[in-house]
Order: sequence, then structure tokens, then C-alpha cells
Amino acid sequence: MAQARKNEPKIDAEEVLNGIVEWVSIESPSHDARSVNKVVDHVEGQFRDLGLRVERTAGINGFGDILECRTPREWSQGEGKGILVLAHLDTVHPLGTIDKELRIRREGDSVFGPGIYDMKAGGYIAYYALRHLVRQGKKTRLPVTFLFIPEEEVGSPTSRARIEAAALGHKYALVMEPGRDGDRVVTSRKGVGRFVMTVKGRAAHAGVRHEDGRSAILEMARQIVRIEGKTDYARGITCNVGLVSGGTGVNVVSAACTAEIDLRVPTPELAEEMTHWFLNLEPIGKDVEVTVEGGMNRPPYRKDAGIAALFEKAQAIYREIGKELRDVPLTGGGSDGNFTAALGIPTLDGLGADGKGAHAAYEQIYYSSLVPRTYLCTRLLETLD
Repeated sequence: MAQARKNEPKIDAEEVLNGIVEWVSIESPSHDARSVNKVVDHVEGQFRDLGLRVERTAGINGFGDILECRTPREWSQGEGKGILVLAHLDTVHPLGTIDKELRIRREGDSVFGPGIYDMKAGGYIAYYALRHLVRQGKKTRLPVTFLFIPEEEVGSPTSRARIEAAALGHKYALVMEPGRDGDRVVTSRKGVGRFVMTVKGRAAHAGVRHEDGRSAILEMARQIVRIEGKTDYARGITCNVGLVSGGTGVNVVSAACTAEIDLRVPTPELAEEMTHWFLNLEPIGKDVEVTVEGGMNRPPYRKDAGIAALFEKAQAIYREIGKELRDVPLTGGGSDGNFTAALGIPTLDGLGADGKGAHAAYEQIYYSSLVPRTYLCTRLLETLD
């Protein structure tokens, strides 16, 4: 694939890949703040060397640090609200994965590694894109802020407020989450809800006084059937009871049981409807107590006029290299883009490398996607106004 603009330094795919591998080589599971901060150290050093103003906020609640990197005033043609680039440095993979099933390696067009697809490749692509402009002595039309998040994979509990505050000070948000299914980006996502159900029953000897017991596990089983039954593909609603824990012994009628539930919905109206339903669930059996806590973790991200216009700009850039960019109409996975889009900030997501296997033991990016994806990010930073 030829570069679109003549006499312009080419994006070096090998250089991009080598930079990605450096990031991937530092394992960073979300709940290991020390490991996440090793990646933060590396990324901070690169942006400082490039000349950006860096602010690092110490992590709380056992999570890593938040890293914010801003271009100097003289690097952009204009002032005021600019471009917010969002990426996260944590992964779902435990330490040691890099030495086992996700050893870093290249097989044909595929490059494997823990977190390479979701989403260290995208984060590095954004860094390389700005560096590519700097090398050419070019300015962006708007100021650019890079915000690196340490715990996106668990819902960004300590960084959501920072993301939302940053978004309100910017005109656009570019989210470097993985690309999808070829030349596709993300323009809408479902909202994500998380709930915890607790059932209290009455313990009894399972053999001698079974009739005196009230099984919390039995009640939970009934509730699970009720909850899973609310999944409605036609309306875009999915309910998943993902974790269940209860009981103290096989010969004891269980007195307590808990379940953790995942909800995905496409609209704010359905988010409100389903949240009300969950929080008002009542017992099915007799003499048991049921309580539900939780709510929406990420608001729905809907394609509005501002997002559509931003996507059209990205399409025009992609045509410069003879490729057609398409969007995923609605994806069930959440991202930090949910937060920015819900605030009305034009948000384009899924700008990272194409590949497959997010969160899986075969996670990989496609080498062939590195140049076009880096070109797209570079030209967005250069031309958005």
C-alpha cells in the first residue's frame, strides 16, 4: 500500500511494531499497581523525551497511576479546546502469561502478546503518530492531550472523574481501543451495568432437619433463571450472571449466596428501565431475603451528529491511502469512550491496530494494519480543527 502524500517520510511498520513490543513486554494486570506503573514509567519517559508536559497522578485503591501528557502551546496552530487521546495501560492477563500461552512472537501477519490487541498497540500508535508529526516539523491545528488510564479493564473506577473532566475541556476524543473486523472503527457502544445480588436463607442440617432450612442457593437458582430470562436480543439487552458463591458444606442447607451480574443495554432509557428492575427484585421463595446493589458502570455511547461528522473526516483520511473505513454500528463491549460520548464530546473509538482475541490466550494484532492505522491517527491529529 502506497503512502498517500508524496515526499513525506514513510511510517515505518517495523519501527511501530518494535515500539509496541516494548510496551507489551512489560506485563501490567489491572490489579497489580506496581506492574502497571512500570509501563507508566516507560511511557512517561517517552513523552517527556518528545517534549510534552507530563502530569502523573498517584493511583488509589490499589490501582496504578494516571498519566496525562499535553503538547506545548507552540506545537499547535490554535488554542482552546483540543483533542483528547484516550488509552489504557492495564491488561486482563496475569503475570507470567508472557512466558506461556502469550509469548511474544510473529507468525505471518499475526503478532501475539498479552494486551497487544487490547490495547497497547493502539496506545503506542498514538504516541508514534505524534512523534511522526514532530519529526517532520509539523504542527497540529489543535492542542493534544494524551490520557493513559491504569484500570480500564475493571471499569475505570478511580479514573472516570478524571476522564470526564478532561473530556469537557476538549473538542474531540480519540479512543485507541482495538480496531474491529478489518477497516472498521467504533462509533457506538452499549452501556454496561454491574449488580451484586445477595440472598439470605436459613441454615439447617441437610439430613436431620432439612425442613427447617431455607436454601439461599435454591432461591438464587430461581433468581438466575429470572435474570437470564431478561436477555432480549431484539431490544439489545443482555443479562449475564457471571459469578456465583454460596453455601458452607454439602450437608448444610445454605444460609447465604451471592451473584455478580453483568448488564448491557444500547440506550439510556433501557439503562434506567433495567436498573429499576434489578434494584426492585423480590424473593421468589418463602422466608428468604433478597437484596440487590449496583447500577450502570458505563453509560451508553450513541452515534450522534457530532460523532457521524468526525467519522466522515476519518473516512476521508482513509481514502487518501485508497482504503474505505467503515464503522461498527453497535458493540457490546464498553470503553472509556462511553464516558466522553455520554458528555456530548464527538468520540471516535476503535482506532488501534486490527487483530483478534481480546482477553484470550491467542490475542494478536495484524502487522498489515499498523501502517494504515498509524496513518489515520497521524492525519487526525494533524488535521482536526
